[in-house]
Amino acid sequence: MNTPSLNDLIELGAVQDAQGLQGQIKVRPHSSDPVALLSSKELWLSLIPRRSAGVAVSHEQASLKLYKVKQAKMHSGTVVIALDGISDRDHAEALKGARILVAREVFPKTDDDSYYWVDLIGCKAINLQGESLGEVIEVNDNGAHGIISLGDAKTKTVKQLVPFVKEAVQNVDLPNRLITLDWQPDW
Repeated sequence: MNTPSLNDLIELGAVQDAQGLQGQIKVRPHSSDPVALLSSKELWLSLIPRRSAGVAVSHEQASLKLYKVKQAKMHSGTVVIALDGISDRDHAEALKGARILVAREVFPKTDDDSYYWVDLIGCKAINLQGESLGEVIEVNDNGAHGIISLGDAKTKTVKQLVPFVKEAVQNVDLPNRLITLDWQPDW
């Protein structure tokens, strides 16, 4: 299998530490409901070499390595994963800080009116009057619900924060990359 570009993969979490003596890793997921991470049969680890003598390391220097997942389960707010080829605590500790990435196409199918946040990024947002509100730059969780940041994707300038709730979100058309909101540009 060819090694994909970092742009072709979705980051789902990071290795926080080793777990136990058998080589499991403890992953800090980026989502409060890490269904894609728990269901992945294989994942990529992005290992960034350690800094030496104050020299910065670029993303291009990060190495990607594919691993088969033997087991993944939730444990105290983290995901504990057993990987093929990682059989002891020393190997697992060497992965500390690695980013966990998977291909978007292996995510489980969503229910109607459910969306992966990564799919919303880059969608154009309009209101019920057809006025442009900007593009979705990022999606965050405030604990009660998601919040989409709208603005200029080129400059990453956020113009508005809109709650991603059914009262504000009237329609999400992922094939056309368009979200219709009950929202005004000056709110």
